[in-house]
Amino acid sequence: MNKKVYIEDIGKKGYQEAWDYQVELFDAIVAKKMENRNNETSIETENYFLFVEHPHVYTLGKSGDLSNLLLNEKQLEAKGATFYKSNRGGDITYHGPGQIVGYPIFDLENFFTDIHKYLRFLEEAIILTLAEYGLKGERSDGETGVWFDTGTPFARKICALGVRCSRWVSMHGFALNVNVDLGYFDNIIPCGIKGKAVTSMEAELGKKISENEVKEKTLKHLTNLFDIEFVKK
Repeated sequence: MNKKVYIEDIGKKGYQEAWDYQVELFDAIVAKKMENRNNETSIETENYFLFVEHPHVYTLGKSGDLSNLLLNEKQLEAKGATFYKSNRGGDITYHGPGQIVGYPIFDLENFFTDIHKYLRFLEEAIILTLAEYGLKGERSDGETGVWFDTGTPFARKICALGVRCSRWVSMHGFALNVNVDLGYFDNIIPCGIKGKAVTSMEAELGKKISENEVKEKTLKHLTNLFDIEFVKK
């Protein structure tokens, strides 16, 4: 079991470009796993973790409802945004500047073969990170992601999760709203959930937050939860 994870911050990348890069890494891991099935001696598989910031983009999960996008093509263009149908789980979400997006491309057989546990660990890393800023992140029953004030009329989401997993290899991941322009969420029904708001760390704390600092704290908690050894790529 290889707990080493190559980490790379790829900066600001268009959604399609980042997706293509994920697929390249994902396919290489899957190919090695298939090769291992035919070999007497198995070859160690790699794990990767990408940080990225996307330009304004709306993405729809494979089981999502297109009607949750409230803009037509011309309106998208006017907002300087793009739209993609993705092969991740979940419904619709927004990515943009001021948001930290993390894409783990893990061979889960290096860690544990439990998708439910995997999602809970990603959520827990965010919950623990928020706690370092005095924010109480929570899970909401039946709704993947991290929230505040669940079970109240003031429930609001701060982190969305949507993943794909095949042959126990993961891709896609989480999007944490740090200093993001929340107005862009007004153009969708976020995650297909009506009547619940979206928030950011900046909105909750009343000040801009260092995104690099948030990344460092998130990595620390991922390291502890997954027993990872992060290595810069």
